[in-house]
Amino acid sequence: MNPKWQSTVKEYIEALFIALLLALFIRTFIVQAFKIPSGSMLQTLQIGDHLLVNKFTYGVKIPFTAKVIIELGDPEYKDIIVFKYPGDPSKDYIKRVIGVPGDTVEIKNKKVFVNGNLLVEPYTQFIDNGHVSTLRDNMPPRHIPEGEYFVMGDNRDGSNDSRFWGNVPRDNILGKAWIIYWSWGGPDSVRWNRIGKILH
Repeated sequence: MNPKWQSTVKEYIEALFIALLLALFIRTFIVQAFKIPSGSMLQTLQIGDHLLVNKFTYGVKIPFTAKVIIELGDPEYKDIIVFKYPGDPSKDYIKRVIGVPGDTVEIKNKKVFVNGNLLVEPYTQFIDNGHVSTLRDNMPPRHIPEGEYFVMGDNRDGSNDSRFWGNVPRDNILGKAWIIYWSWGGPDSVRWNRIGKILH
C-alpha cells in the first residue's frame, strides 16, 4: 500500500489532469476569453474590455481545424463576431457582421446600404466628420459571395475592416461575442459598470 503522501500526490495529479482536460474542452467547443486591444469597436467595446466568446453558437468544429462537424447556425446581421484575420490567421479580430452571403453592400457618405436598404445603426461612432475618404466613406456596391461575410467596426472612422481587406470566410469565424466579464481602464481603474454586460 502506498504511503499517504503518495496517494495524496496522485489524487492532486489526477484532479489537475481532469481540470486541464475540462478547460481544453470548454475553450475548444464552448467559450473562449478575448481581450479588446484596440478602439475599432468603440463605443460598444472599450480598450481593456475582457469578454467571453460563445464558440457553440455557429457549430462544433474539429479541434485545431476549421472543419465544422455539427452546424448550429450562421452569423446574422449585426452579430459581433471574433474571427481569424484573413491577412494573418495568427491574429484574432472582432467586428460586426454587416453583410451575409448573397447581399450587396454599398456605402454612401458614411451610410451603409444592404441590398439597397439603409441600415439603422445606433451603435456606430464617427470621429472624422470633416474629412471624406473615398473607400472608407464611399464604397461601390460589393456582392458578398457564398461562404463569406462583410464585417465592419462600430468605430467607422477608425476601423480596419472588410472595406479595406475584403470579406471573412466562414471557416475563419471563431464565435459570437457574448458577455463582458472584466473591464480594465488602466491602473486602479476597473469599469465596474461594464462587467456582466451582454453584447448585441
